[in-house]
Amino acid sequence: MSSRTFRVIAVQPRWHAMNFTSAAAFRAWMRAQLEAARPHLATDRPNLVVLTELNGLPLVLRSGRWALGLRTFERVAGALFLARLPRTLPIVLCERVSPVRALQLADTEANTRLYLHTCRDLAREYGVYLCCGSAPTPRYRLEGRRLRREPGILTNQSVLLAPNGTLIGTADKVHLTPDEGGGGVDLTPGRLDELRVFPTPVGDLGVAISLDAFRLDVIARLDAQGCTVMLQPDANGAPWTGQEGLAPDSDHLRDQPEAWLDSAWAITARSGTIRYAVNPMVVGNLLDLTFDGQSAITGPPPEAPQPRSYVMTTPRPGFLALAPWVEDGSPDHLRTVGKQLAAHSGHPRENAYQTAVLHADLTLPVSPAGAPPRTPHEHALSALLDGTVRPTRRFPWALLAPALVACAIWRKR
Repeated sequence: MSSRTFRVIAVQPRWHAMNFTSAAAFRAWMRAQLEAARPHLATDRPNLVVLTELNGLPLVLRSGRWALGLRTFERVAGALFLARLPRTLPIVLCERVSPVRALQLADTEANTRLYLHTCRDLAREYGVYLCCGSAPTPRYRLEGRRLRREPGILTNQSVLLAPNGTLIGTADKVHLTPDEGGGGVDLTPGRLDELRVFPTPVGDLGVAISLDAFRLDVIARLDAQGCTVMLQPDANGAPWTGQEGLAPDSDHLRDQPEAWLDSAWAITARSGTIRYAVNPMVVGNLLDLTFDGQSAITGPPPEAPQPRSYVMTTPRPGFLALAPWVEDGSPDHLRTVGKQLAAHSGHPRENAYQTAVLHADLTLPVSPAGAPPRTPHEHALSALLDGTVRPTRRFPWALLAPALVACAIWRKR
């Protein structure tokens, strides 16, 4: 059987709220990631660049630079909801969603266009297969040449693009963290039965966004469809050297790096269909939110150049590439450093996280599988990417908002 050789690249960027306050700032931040990857691109084989989870979420801050002085994401979101009330309130009332979801849906078409067109242009310019990371994304359908949004739906969605900027496919996150659920940014869980594997020249790609890569039902579904390269875009919203409760026993806390061994590394350490995993992690403080981690590319243990592992864990085979953390040392010392880096710590090292770019050359048999059928949502996104859809006509909600408020008050009485 013939084989294919290709290069995978994981980009670990550092974000800041200012990167999302304008379209130009967002494009510059995304371009900087592809520029960081450029020296690692192979010239004699296809390249797959994988970006991080929720790198489109902070676009809710677009045109909201004035609110950043409120310092916390919750306060900023509240101020933006009120400032955009003519757009946000009708969504709350008509679609029966929370204010935080309405805030994201209010400008979702413009932000989705910005996000996808930016990624499309970068895939074309750099000539790479691109896993765009993930972003809160509505579910669309095409009606003629116009997009129609499914009311109330907003998933954590990853988009895969070909080097010519065309859509390969999408994947929604199935298992949401508490911060992504109703108590946080209030996203809609994806459906397990909608996860598919996409055969490409850079592997049979399956996406397991962050927590999904810890869940056996997701891994079993990707395995059953012949996934050979699992993509795990990640945004770990906590100090990397802290403790967390992803262990099966909810009363048992583990160091985060130890818990992370249950995802990409464990999946490729066994002899299953999923041979490789690419896990880029965003770092940096976003207002009062802390994001940290160590990006990795994992594979079969015999292919790893040397034993190594995350900080606070023992070296082991299986890491083909691993980003260093800020520094090494004893667990107690590293926990102290993690607190110094965290948002609003006031320490001179606040937000001094490590950025990185990893790469590995992989070889796999050529896949006999065909591409899965496109969903109606993917047909709509494809039309959005190729520019064949018209902008949706905006209803003049500002004129209707007072009447909707009065109606809501009357109904409560």
